[in-house]
Amino acid sequence: MLSRRKLIKRLSTVPLLGGLVGGFSVPAEAGTVAAPKRDLFKEFGVRTFINAAGTLTYMTGSLMHDEVLEAINYASKEFCLLDELQDKVGEKIAKMVHSEAAVVTSGAFSGMTLGLAGILTGTDQKKVEALPHLEGTGMKSEVICQKGHDIVYNHALTNTGCKMVMVETVEDVEKAINEKTALMHFLHIQSDKGKIMHEEWVALGKKHNIPTSIDIAADVPPTENLWKFNDMGFSFVVVSGGKAMRGPQSAGLLMGKKDIIAAARMHMPPRGFNIGRGMKVNKEEILGMYVALEKFITQDYTKLWKSWEDGVAHVENTVKTINGVKTEVRVNPLGNHTPSLRISWDPAVVKVTGKQVQEALRNGDPSIEVGGGGPSSIGVTVWMMKPGQEKIVAKRIKEELSKAV
Repeated sequence: MLSRRKLIKRLSTVPLLGGLVGGFSVPAEAGTVAAPKRDLFKEFGVRTFINAAGTLTYMTGSLMHDEVLEAINYASKEFCLLDELQDKVGEKIAKMVHSEAAVVTSGAFSGMTLGLAGILTGTDQKKVEALPHLEGTGMKSEVICQKGHDIVYNHALTNTGCKMVMVETVEDVEKAINEKTALMHFLHIQSDKGKIMHEEWVALGKKHNIPTSIDIAADVPPTENLWKFNDMGFSFVVVSGGKAMRGPQSAGLLMGKKDIIAAARMHMPPRGFNIGRGMKVNKEEILGMYVALEKFITQDYTKLWKSWEDGVAHVENTVKTINGVKTEVRVNPLGNHTPSLRISWDPAVVKVTGKQVQEALRNGDPSIEVGGGGPSSIGVTVWMMKPGQEKIVAKRIKEELSKAV
């Protein structure tokens, strides 16, 4: 946990914050967490659990670092101008991620909507006010996307009033481009499902003077993905802040060309004449996201990866001794790039289904959430666990599988 002095020094590098220091305090003993005054989850009867499944939104993503919470509490004690804070923090973030400009958004989804909205309208307020109604405005209205990249989250783009045009080959792209084409959108997590790769997609956009965007919502680590696609030349990049970076769950980043980010800001609060008014991000989230990003970039990634490998190995070594059980360590090369464990078993030997194991772990004490896999398998990740929880998870999985032998 950061000391008060270190946190103030860090945050005061953003010029606006120099006057806010007096309103901030942290616990006297850094590294200790005071017991909560109220157990609100218990009051509401809401189940909490050990997360052995990953950064899933329905499981509330990730847990914020202590430094992030300190920044949030710090920001909550004073007023500031929202645009000024976004300006100063955005400048710092842009330097960290190698982009011309950046802004903290209410998640990657809103970043996609705002980025495209900025492209459609520029800084013309009349056009900003018109969205999502494009007819008769002279604005463009089509987004080109590969069929293999067509997922539900592309709704963020159609929120602007644009329609999606699906393609498969370079020839399809060439035919699809016309005077209505506003954007060429790319999805990194399913890049292997398309026929056109990142660099060629960017090159096609530049050839026809069409902006290109990329959704990397859950695709860090590796850390370098934060700047890789900016360096590659994508016009804007969006990423979630509440997953691996462990910032505020409702925050994200929109990074890209200066003119696009400036125009996207026209669609953001505090302005209220736009489609993005409901995509509000507060001062606490802005500073929390900044601190989370800084910590994520400067952390000892090798040490962190080793801790994940050790945790997975502990679970694997505990459960693979059971007759009929097999284990496999996997690393997704595109998104959620962390070690994960697939535990499977011979149903003739271990007479239980994957769903039954999930339910038993969920209903146990402590409650544990693991990933699904199939009729006779489950998935486990350790990167969202607190220290030592991998031992609890390993013990409980072994107990449930051993019962069924």
